[in-house]
Amino acid sequence: MNVKNQAIDHETHEKRIERRIQSLNSFNRTIANRRCLSCISCISCFSWLICPFRMKSDCTMLACAALLLAGWLPLHNAIAAEGKSATADPVGTDKANAETPPPAPGYKSSAELMAAMATGQVKLISQPKELPPGVTELKNIEYGKVGDRSLQLDLYLPEKAAQPVPGLIFIHGGAWSGGTRDVYKYYTVRYAKKGYVAATISYRLSGEAPFPAAVEDAKCAVRWMRANATKYHIDPNKIAVIGGSAGGHLSMMVGYSSDVAALEGNGGNPGVSSHVQAVVSFYGPCDLTTDFARNNGAVKKFLGDKTFEEAREAYPLASPITHLSKGDPPTLILHGTLDDVVQIDQSDTLAAKLKELGIPCVYDRLEGWPHAMDLAQVVNDRGQFFMNEFLAKYLPLPK
Repeated sequence: MNVKNQAIDHETHEKRIERRIQSLNSFNRTIANRRCLSCISCISCFSWLICPFRMKSDCTMLACAALLLAGWLPLHNAIAAEGKSATADPVGTDKANAETPPPAPGYKSSAELMAAMATGQVKLISQPKELPPGVTELKNIEYGKVGDRSLQLDLYLPEKAAQPVPGLIFIHGGAWSGGTRDVYKYYTVRYAKKGYVAATISYRLSGEAPFPAAVEDAKCAVRWMRANATKYHIDPNKIAVIGGSAGGHLSMMVGYSSDVAALEGNGGNPGVSSHVQAVVSFYGPCDLTTDFARNNGAVKKFLGDKTFEEAREAYPLASPITHLSKGDPPTLILHGTLDDVVQIDQSDTLAAKLKELGIPCVYDRLEGWPHAMDLAQVVNDRGQFFMNEFLAKYLPLPK
């Protein structure tokens, strides 16, 4: 490298450091208020997985790292002390397998976890760089169309499927207003490798079209998969929806409102059932009528920028728990008690209602973990264990 290039590189590095340092005041304010909006919005849509420092921009996560490296932020013990051991066994109508991996010790606060992540004490998952052997990837498949708007998905198939196999539809999060389907490639390639056909979908975000657009699109994806079951060697009677955060909400809406014609939409394959056989929700909200949800800007935007008082019928209609009834699909719930984006009482309420109705449910309630907790490898491994056991029971692969 010549002297000029060295100078440019040094200048770029200095500017990069300066930008990170400038974020410190924001860090101090947001951590003090426990409202780290930059990190929340970035983590919840998984976009930070592809970033050099696990982030795309100068957000408070980078500020946390800068503080640590400069010695300005004392690093507290990463493992929570008394009263913060994770749930040993999942709650629900299904019992934990004897081989259930032990829960990872949780944290006292989100700030403490951020510090542990920034210093490498928490190993994070990373997107696959290449397709594993035995998996076929089909990108940008149109699963529906609303007017001129194409709705697309990416599909991952096992190369050798002698018999029809279960289909899994992954729905990304991002507060209904952001995120992209490729973030769930982490899961789709793994489950295709196991023998499932796995899709990850895009849907209309709230900035483009408010509720019920996203719900209609997710249901349309189910109809598409069922209508194309023969073509892709899918068992039409074994379809599951899986999502995190807003995607968890949409998964529950698909699972519990298959009898609500007003939410089907007209994206394609009319007359084909949108009923599914299983639901998996990672920290998804089930009730948008609570005080916390009513005062949440993302929820308001999702519902057309209308307050609860302005849309008293829409808020319950957009709440999965409103539609729950006997005979709805078995449900797996994974949620952390530190979650201040979707509060843990959302999943507590859901699990109680499922139990009341006699709907099979597994609820892994992890103490001391926040929103998007499955970004941590140890939590992700545990979550995949429960998913594997859950799917093996309710959507078994052919023998």
